[in-house]
Amino acid sequence: MTATGAADVTTAQQRCAFVLLGGVQATLIFTLAAIAVPLPRIGLELGLRRADLILLSAAYGLTFAGLLLFGGRLADRCGGRRALTAGLVLFAAASAAAPLAGGMGTLLAARFAQGAGAALIAPAAMAVLRTVFPSPLAYGRAMATWGGLSILGATAGNLLSGVISTLLSWRWTFAVPLAVALAALALAPRLLPDTAPSRDRSLDLPGALLATAGITLASHGLVATDTHPWSSAGVLVPLLGGAVLLAGFWYAERRAGDPLLPPRFLLHRRRILALAAIALSACATAMTFVVLSLHLQQTRDWSQMRTSAAFLPFAVALVASGRAAGPLIGRYGARTVTSAGLGTGAAGLALLALTGTDPHLSYGYGLLPGLVLLPAGAATSFAGAAVLATEGVPRRRTGLAGGVLNTAMEFGPTVLFALLLTLGSDASSLAAAGAALAAVALLNHRTR
Repeated sequence: MTATGAADVTTAQQRCAFVLLGGVQATLIFTLAAIAVPLPRIGLELGLRRADLILLSAAYGLTFAGLLLFGGRLADRCGGRRALTAGLVLFAAASAAAPLAGGMGTLLAARFAQGAGAALIAPAAMAVLRTVFPSPLAYGRAMATWGGLSILGATAGNLLSGVISTLLSWRWTFAVPLAVALAALALAPRLLPDTAPSRDRSLDLPGALLATAGITLASHGLVATDTHPWSSAGVLVPLLGGAVLLAGFWYAERRAGDPLLPPRFLLHRRRILALAAIALSACATAMTFVVLSLHLQQTRDWSQMRTSAAFLPFAVALVASGRAAGPLIGRYGARTVTSAGLGTGAAGLALLALTGTDPHLSYGYGLLPGLVLLPAGAATSFAGAAVLATEGVPRRRTGLAGGVLNTAMEFGPTVLFALLLTLGSDASSLAAAGAALAAVALLNHRTR
């Protein structure tokens, strides 16, 4: 075989590996969003109270966000493909158990287990991706596309869950993550390279326990603000407990010989802004789906199917912008593209705040412009920020970078979502989210 032929084979293998890993990453976020639309039907069928539904909707995200840093350390220490395989086995088993649930306990346990599997899969997938694309330039291009996969997964989850639950049953929404996990387990040995473990690295169990407990407690406190006032014990106790544990984690990491999260890794100015951009973009898209889904179904009396169809332009704009992000980053740089994306997303949120929640305006005039601008900005800002967040990271810490990036994506929106919804108005919440995006865009621009 000629050198050119060998290069072609290598490129084809890289593409196949990226499609597999990217499909898994998108499915993790699909699973997070998949029960949002059919949640009322789940409550009716299983006889659940509002508090049960809130806990059920948050369970996956709680273990996902809480275990991500430890999952990143396991991926670095044990090898990316081994950690990925272990996570997929747990994720597939939980996805198979969830649709068989006859009550709250089984379904809740399955969602917790799905989140634990996802927390191992997400950083492991990024560790394997670094091996698939060894050169910094190729890895940067891959990360530019990788950054938009999570929003694509969330969009697919919101769109398809409404269709599936209407035509079949909410139980069939779990068929998607199960099928993807089984396919990935079958294809991974053939398509993905084995990654060398870093046996010389400790697991830092004290740091892992403090981080997991702190993030989980704080997230639980923020989720509780939906049904309890901020001054109640149900909110204050977990929030303060989580804050104390996270402060203890930060202190322990500064003294540890091989910390789970080195403080210098997180305090890099460019990385902080990139993680803020990821958190805000994730919050903006999640808030838009929640606010507009409730508005369309409760205020305009739209069906689940029609509500899902309303977000089709969102999905189209997201895919188109995601495809354009890579070439734009190559031409203008990740910081410029991130700043421009944040500004565009802020403009989309401003339009939705001004016209999107007005029941007297038509869909084409009131909703459509914002539903195109927001995903266009979110996809490009995610892509640029993913490149910035992983730029210059040593290969032995790729799992850590994946854990931090996904933690910002999961925990950040939980914090911002709770804070913004306390404004008490759909329009003012969207406007505040847009202002936050614009502020980070300006800060990103000034670091150039």
